[in-house]
Amino acid sequence: MAIGLSRRLRFFWRRMSRVDVIALAVLIAFSLEWIANEVFPKSPHFALLTFLAFFGAVYFAIRGIAWGKKRLLWSLRNRLIVAYIFFAVVPVLLLLIMAGLAAYVMYWQLGAYVLYQDVNQRVARVANVATVLATALHNETLAAGHPVTSLDLPERTSAFLEAARADLPELSYQIGAGQNLLQRAGNARQNRFAGIVQDGTTLALRAVVSRALPDSTNRVVVSVSVPVTPELMDSLAPELGPIQIEVLRPAAADAQGPSVPINQQIFTRVASISTRQREVPPATSVFDRLIDGTTPLDVVDLKAANGSGAETRVYAFFSTRPSLLNRRLFSALGDISNLAITALYIVGGVFLAIEFAAAITGFILSRTITTAVNDLYRATQHVQAGDLTYRVHVRHHDQLGALGEAFNSMTHSVATLIEEQRQRQRLENEISIAREVQAQLFPRELPKLPGVELEAICRAARMVSGDYYDFIRLGHSRLAIALADISGKGISAALLMASLQAALRSEVLRNTPGHSDGGGRLPNTADVVRHLNRHLFRSTSSERYATLFFAVYDGESRCLHYTNAGHLPPLVITDSGVSKLEAGGMVVGLFHDVAYEQATAEIGAGGTLIAYSDGLIEPENVFGEEFGAARLLDVALRQRDASPHHMAEAMMSAAEEWAGSPEQADDMTVVIARFAGPAKEARK
Repeated sequence: MAIGLSRRLRFFWRRMSRVDVIALAVLIAFSLEWIANEVFPKSPHFALLTFLAFFGAVYFAIRGIAWGKKRLLWSLRNRLIVAYIFFAVVPVLLLLIMAGLAAYVMYWQLGAYVLYQDVNQRVARVANVATVLATALHNETLAAGHPVTSLDLPERTSAFLEAARADLPELSYQIGAGQNLLQRAGNARQNRFAGIVQDGTTLALRAVVSRALPDSTNRVVVSVSVPVTPELMDSLAPELGPIQIEVLRPAAADAQGPSVPINQQIFTRVASISTRQREVPPATSVFDRLIDGTTPLDVVDLKAANGSGAETRVYAFFSTRPSLLNRRLFSALGDISNLAITALYIVGGVFLAIEFAAAITGFILSRTITTAVNDLYRATQHVQAGDLTYRVHVRHHDQLGALGEAFNSMTHSVATLIEEQRQRQRLENEISIAREVQAQLFPRELPKLPGVELEAICRAARMVSGDYYDFIRLGHSRLAIALADISGKGISAALLMASLQAALRSEVLRNTPGHSDGGGRLPNTADVVRHLNRHLFRSTSSERYATLFFAVYDGESRCLHYTNAGHLPPLVITDSGVSKLEAGGMVVGLFHDVAYEQATAEIGAGGTLIAYSDGLIEPENVFGEEFGAARLLDVALRQRDASPHHMAEAMMSAAEEWAGSPEQADDMTVVIARFAGPAKEARK
């Protein structure tokens, strides 16, 4: 490997021109200088090297484009990939970037709107307090018959004022102040003002209300003020994180300190107020990015109003996240706001998934086309090397030209043979994967219940099986047993078997409340089978069906409740004899509404349940005779004292020996359960 790398380096070095060497040397020098500057002070030559390195990088970029066009784009696969990137990937990336920027700007604007509206609501609240106080003072003046310079608030008004201070900390009022603000109200009557006022370095929410007296030219004037403090800001816009208000004033010619340029005008900071107890919560998702925004606030500068200075600028800076603003955005939806947000995310996720699926599909389609082209091109190279009798005449010096000549020289039979072999290999791989997946559907370990021994064997006739068995433990001493035979064989039967397995487990668990501790009622086997019948009828074609035996054993009562839906009757071997479990109904999946019945069989100590599929009794010998249920029962009776495992193996071996052929005609499945007696193990 090292020798090959050394050869490639020497090859590239020989092909490099003097300009290439100079550009490479400049880039290497810049890299070394940049590393050195991280440790030592900057070199005075660093700026010059940076300038030269920029041109060196541009030079190599141009050379790389020319090399890529000559080398990389010669391949049809690379051409299709590059074309797809420019036609699909690049526009989508640009749209995603644009959507991200638009979402950022939208949430910035929403955050600014929330903050602006909340500030205006507080200003309106201050104006409301001023109106109430002005009305109280007006009424007291009318009652006294002369102007009142102080206000002895009644109990109701005092309570209102205290309640207002809960939202407006440090609220204060004055009587007879604020006439200068009334002149800036922009109202012809000049009797009301509300807004943000800057007085020196103090920023406050101010409201002034004037009420005229009926018998004189005097007016009742009340001014209410709430200073903008960190406590007030902590109560603003809970949808936002930290908030900071900056008060800026045009800088004087001899101003000192930091300055802020805005619209070609220099401002200096007069005051800065920020929250103390606000933090941005952690992101709820990868899309919940941090939003940093700002919004200007309307302010009245008393110094500028008096002609002593220029207008003050007030800016509010905030940080938030989309998840916080969504609460305000979807507040009108109430309890379904989370549903609306979730639906929005789901729609966006679906669109994104569709786009990714389209991208993957495009690459897969491109790869499918180019793989075939590349395979055929390699075949022409083998022909040219003498692997086949065909000779290729190359008319073009690219892959497409070589591909055209390859198609002219190859016969249709060779191409068909290659394609069939590829399809066969793909099908074998898919069947192998299907077999591995199906193996996971059968119980990996047999449940262990006190007094119950279990064994099950399923041997598929093909790579996958259409037979299905299952054991579902329902508590301390309860066990559900299922055995089904799907019509047909192969992949279609295996798929139907997977659907039946999922539906059966769902129905059993749904109809068995409280099964985890062994309590609760037993599931009705007839109801479970009836639901399975409807499920299969709706999800399969009319010719697909399955035979099913489903039973639930209760170790406390030593009863087996079962429903046989057209399956071969299982055998129950006890000391009193052999009985067949036939009650139930017809096969599942053929008709929509079928009535099934549940039957109960009492199984004494030492009783054995044997359930099997038709593949175990239908093998024929050389004379065409079937193995039959009678011979199967005979084997079971001979092996009655053996363990369930040995009994199941003996039954399988007997059927296979009867057939005398290594190939099975049908899937063979047997399930054996031996019941020793009632459970004595303490419940956990």
